[in-house]
Amino acid sequence: MKKEESFESKMEELEKIVQEIEKGDLSLEDSVTKFEEGMKISKDCNKLLNNVEKKISIILEKDGELEEEDFSVEE
Repeated sequence: MKKEESFESKMEELEKIVQEIEKGDLSLEDSVTKFEEGMKISKDCNKLLNNVEKKISIILEKDGELEEEDFSVEE
């Protein structure tokens, strides 16, 4: 069974695909194949993010009520 890839590794793979397509060296068929591969990875990343969001919601749940809090990432 294949170990599930991390979000970060999937994003790196997606960035490589975008760079390959942007170079313009691929045939139309290869570009479409890479685009399809990128879309699949994008959907996988979205699924991972949704799962994390659900986990965060569970953690924030207090006394049976969900307390919404602003979440920000400091750069």
